[in-house]
Amino acid sequence: MLVLPIKKKWFDMIKSGEKKEEYREIKPYYDSRFKNIYYPLGGKQPDIILRNGYSKNSLSIKCKVVIIKGYGKPEWGAEPNKLYYVLKILSMEEIWKVIMKY
Repeated sequence: MLVLPIKKKWFDMIKSGEKKEEYREIKPYYDSRFKNIYYPLGGKQPDIILRNGYSKNSLSIKCKVVIIKGYGKPEWGAEPNKLYYVLKILSMEEIWKVIMKY
């Protein structure tokens, strides 16, 4: 399952249901991560985990998403007129604290 860290501001907005999309730049790094779950016609709805930062004690949300390419909303962190991978959040299934062992 794909785990994507996000900033606290965006994590809290997604958790509250206010923010319905997360954005990732279209570049080779994300091309490689989304290649098996990106379906531009909306065929598959993969699960991803959004994690509040990189801390070993971060809160996480498991989300069902549809990934498309499109333009994001500036109030949700997107730059105007910039194309992104848009992760449209369909549902949130779980919220939990991740304890990572190093």
